[in-house]
Amino acid sequence: MIPKSRSNRPGTGCRPLRPRGFTLVELMVTLAVMVVLIAIAVPSFDSVRLSTRLNSYATALVASGQLARSEAIKRNAAVTLCVSADGASCSTSGQWETGWIVLSGTKVLLQQPAAAGGYQLRDSGGTSALTFQATGVGASPASITICRASPSASQARLVNISATGRTSVKRLADGTCAGNG
Repeated sequence: MIPKSRSNRPGTGCRPLRPRGFTLVELMVTLAVMVVLIAIAVPSFDSVRLSTRLNSYATALVASGQLARSEAIKRNAAVTLCVSADGASCSTSGQWETGWIVLSGTKVLLQQPAAAGGYQLRDSGGTSALTFQATGVGASPASITICRASPSASQARLVNISATGRTSVKRLADGTCAGNG
């Protein structure tokens, strides 16, 4: 019997035809490996997403504190960083997750929208406003914990704003959330 060839052209030689494609078994094994890899990657991705969101809120709060301090020095007037639900005026009640503004007199210099649902930004002392004097010194320090509100959260960030206006961020691996509940 003469084997079938792909081409009848002279000089190409006789090559047997081979079936192309995947068998059902090969396809099922590939799908099983993909499911295992996805099952491992999704929880890890959720942790990365949480860390990124916490870092984003911490960075925004630090930048707002630095802006308030520098604007107080530049304007030679008091500038306030405060909780604001409406984005136009300071709130005397509420927490930092409702959003905040940097305010010079009646002019809003920066507006930060509310945090996504399920996140808390809480000051351990209940402070809802920080005022920086023309010298850049604040009236009181603040320690704001940023975390996921759910009890299963394993990460948190602590933003410290000193009375001198110096800001720092500390990562809390235990997920302790001040004022959780």
